[in-house]
Amino acid sequence: MELVRAESLEQVDGGIPMWGGTEVVPLLRDGILTGDRLVDIRGVVPRGVQGNRIGAGTTLAELEADSQIPDALREACRLAASPQLRNMGSIGGNLLQSTRCWYWRMKYPCRLHRVADGWGDRCHAREGEHREHAIFANDFCASAHPSDIAAVLLALDARLHTTRRELPIGELYRLPDDADRDIVTLERGELILELELPTVEASVYLKAMDRKRWAFPQVGVAAARVGGVTRIALAGVAPIPWLLTGGVEALDTATPLPRTAWKVDVARALVHRAVDRLL
Repeated sequence: MELVRAESLEQVDGGIPMWGGTEVVPLLRDGILTGDRLVDIRGVVPRGVQGNRIGAGTTLAELEADSQIPDALREACRLAASPQLRNMGSIGGNLLQSTRCWYWRMKYPCRLHRVADGWGDRCHAREGEHREHAIFANDFCASAHPSDIAAVLLALDARLHTTRRELPIGELYRLPDDADRDIVTLERGELILELELPTVEASVYLKAMDRKRWAFPQVGVAAARVGGVTRIALAGVAPIPWLLTGGVEALDTATPLPRTAWKVDVARALVHRAVDRLL
């Protein structure tokens, strides 16, 4: 594989972009991600915080330590990974994490994996072990999105600036289906350059995980008051970061699998707690 250190955005097109490598390198090692050209984008993607704008190359450690950043985002960065990974991983890369579903990671022929004659035709988690899987939108794929930070940015109503467009963060993600198995809407060669935050009056992030620190969220709850409106978003409960419209009552519409029903109760408790903290 060829490694290119990009000096311009034009050099990125056609290669696999990599900033810190904490996501890309394990996928390459496991043979899930393949290609013949790896592009180091650290020289072309903005880094740092300027007012309400965050360069996509800013590390989680830098965001955690910056007092300009809303409380929920700082907390999500603090809990997201070990210090080593927080010093390497960028916020842009964190938003593009792949599922931690073990069936997908072990390359079972699921609906998100290509097979010889097309795509896999079943979600193995629905019939197998699924304690850590989704409780919303899990008919086609029951994987759970692993990014704490994506859920927080959804609650904060952040906007993204890419090499080709500007969009609300909710439009970065889509639920996979027969027509399109991708959960990210970026086009080939399109990079996230910056994130833009509105004025945030208050925010909080609460996280339930199997270990006390540095584990993926079983349930993450981000709550924020933006423009007088309270927004709540969840991590670890759907194939994409999940905006909880309608408040805690929306949890009544969850469709847990037999071994994920506990997540509904945990989410309900954390939502109540997060809203109380906003007040």
